Amino acid sequence: MDSRIWLACFLVIAVVGGFADSARAQSPELAMRDFSSGQIKKGVRSIGFGGDGATWGNYGLVWQDANTAVLDYGNTHYTNGNDFNFQAVGATSPSLWHDLAIYAIAMQQGTNDVKFLAKAQGLGPTAVPMVGKGNDEAVFVKVAMPLAYGLSAGVLLSHETSQFNATSAGGQPVKWETDWRPSGGFGLAWQPDKAWLFGFRALYNNDFERRIDSSGVAEGMAQTTEYRLGGSYQPWKGGLIDIGATRIEKWNAIAGTHTVSYNPNLGFEQKVFDNLILRVGLDETSPTAGLTYKFSPFKLDIAYVHDMAKARVGDLFGITSDSILATLTFDFAKEAASPSSKYAATGGVEQPAAKVLR
Repeated sequence: MDSRIWLACFLVIAVVGGFADSARAQSPELAMRDFSSGQIKKGVRSIGFGGDGATWGNYGLVWQDANTAVLDYGNTHYTNGNDFNFQAVGATSPSLWHDLAIYAIAMQQGTNDVKFLAKAQGLGPTAVPMVGKGNDEAVFVKVAMPLAYGLSAGVLLSHETSQFNATSAGGQPVKWETDWRPSGGFGLAWQPDKAWLFGFRALYNNDFERRIDSSGVAEGMAQTTEYRLGGSYQPWKGGLIDIGATRIEKWNAIAGTHTVSYNPNLGFEQKVFDNLILRVGLDETSPTAGLTYKFSPFKLDIAYVHDMAKARVGDLFGITSDSILATLTFDFAKEAASPSSKYAATGGVEQPAAKVLR
């Protein structure tokens, strides 16, 4: 089938899906994850051009980042003053058996004094104004390897806990917290040639949630199932068009809710110079932009998102927000094979650089 027909079909599916009901968060300690761990799982490059975690953010492609270490930072600021920020550090192993690679990253997220509206059994049937602080800690491990015929596969294992301590306008304390339950996901990517990349990614988050207020303790499972399907096409040298869709289903026992949403992921990327790439996109309902700047052995990825995760958290923390995310990547394989060291090691004959897969 002609590439233009493929892209048109994907676009129709993604855009139509965006009109479905939104899967809005019910709990502040879970909602704040959409500004941190939810973004780390996609990667800053993918965020910049539409957040399509099924393609270039696919777990199955982690093996292409062997021998690297990363520092991550992100900040989401609402116009009402609410602020969320996170820091993370991670590394990917050298290539192991059949190019298998293991990636691990640890993250910590915090807030300022956040103003929001929320329900609590001890405060009546309607949402009331509250002020509080939250934090989120997580460790993620991804394992991936190439298979055959352009296929790659990867799995994600995650451990994450969150809490939010707030006080109502009347001075009543409310606390939300989670206990870890087995969570993770997997990804499959297929790159039949240099022009095309297709991918599927599944994510399963399970938390045992607890809300403590003046009426006592309410407990129950909070679960999220997320499926992503996407395709990327290179129409010309240095250019990429990325189109995908995301399905999210949420259950929250304490709130007694079950929601499903479908939203699009659309993006465009263009290499401007050998060391500079620019990109723009739409992540569900949030406009995005980003860049990559390379200065060997480092690479800096920056992404901007307007109204990050609006389709997921709604107006829980505010109406309008702006987010900046950055990842600094250090390629220690390139550092170990710097021009001077290669020159000395080969008796004065410089060897060609290793193939760059990504």
